[in-house]
Amino acid sequence: MSDSIKVILEKCIGCSLCVKACPFAAITIKDKKAIIDLSKCNLCGACKDACKFNAITIIKPQATKVDLSAYKDVWVFVEVERGKINTVSYELLGKARELASDLRSKVVAVLLGHNLEEKIQNLFHRGADKIVAVDKPELDNFISENYANIISHLIKKHKPEVFLAGATTCGRSLVSRIAVTIYTGLTADCTGLHIDKEKRLLVQTRPAFGGNIMAQITSPNHRPQMATVRHKVMPESVEDLKRKGEVVREILDGSFIDNRIKFVNFIQEEISKVNLADADIIVSGGRGIADAKNFKLIGELADVLGGAVGASRATVDAGWIPYSHQVGQTGRTVAPKLYVACGISGQIQHLVGMQSSKIIVAINKDPDAPIFKVANYGLVGDLFTIIPLLIKKFKEVKKV
Repeated sequence: MSDSIKVILEKCIGCSLCVKACPFAAITIKDKKAIIDLSKCNLCGACKDACKFNAITIIKPQATKVDLSAYKDVWVFVEVERGKINTVSYELLGKARELASDLRSKVVAVLLGHNLEEKIQNLFHRGADKIVAVDKPELDNFISENYANIISHLIKKHKPEVFLAGATTCGRSLVSRIAVTIYTGLTADCTGLHIDKEKRLLVQTRPAFGGNIMAQITSPNHRPQMATVRHKVMPESVEDLKRKGEVVREILDGSFIDNRIKFVNFIQEEISKVNLADADIIVSGGRGIADAKNFKLIGELADVLGGAVGASRATVDAGWIPYSHQVGQTGRTVAPKLYVACGISGQIQHLVGMQSSKIIVAINKDPDAPIFKVANYGLVGDLFTIIPLLIKKFKEVKKV
């Protein structure tokens, strides 16, 4: 970094235009000369553009050839949400075991936070061979800048071959920062991962062009190979209480903590009586329900089954139901035991979000609707006739 940006002292007059332009507060004026704090600068170029005297030069680092043989192991970022490990981390640990087997390497869980002992044992039970842990009070709450600083340092030190994280709000915010910092590629929102054994490459599958094709992406020249993976597209790892492993406790100083940012509070959105991502049963409505008021019928069926209400993108775009209920490529990815699709045609964008469901029941008046190709059971007919009959029958059964 020290060779990447410089202030030409002979040209600098201390006008402070660069100070005002810097979005990272990385520049100060001392003795009428600009001083750049390299620990804060990210070479965005705002200061150079603002300087009227051409007193700042920037040479952005170029990617260099990486010794791929120096990298090994499959790393999984463990996301902790309100004190509990997010289930997407268990899904990634299960997939990481498959990938590590093909690469003949280990599964390493990366765990940041405070008071981690109970979580460490749990991660061994869920498939980790090794855990790299950083336990600091400042990490008790997720702040992407702090986590990215630390994990970037750990990656440079330990050199993992593959790095995986959940495609959650936290995961997306974190991993993009890491990829930029360590100069490697990143494939976001993957729905599939496997190893090309011949080339020793991670093949990352994700929807592209609006979900009309499934793209396969590799990173042949840079390491680690990084990907975020959608929640509920992979099964959770099986718990084995006999498993044990190695813990690497990294002791880091406060230089990795960005003191400009403080955690204030977390307010959870109340979206429904049942969390869509964790529901065992989901009843979803599509354009075929014809009107927003008819989601009441969908809700009645969901209530009698003890499930959650889902929706297609078309109904959300129409304003019939909040986005938090949307299932599909641009919404939630779900994998319930039972998914009931009511008036949903089954476009690929929706199927991406629910095709991992164990049992799919489709109700649609169009016998050629694509949803029937993935459904285990199909009911061809008017949903306004079928759903009330189902509600009546389920209520009768529950009384018995």
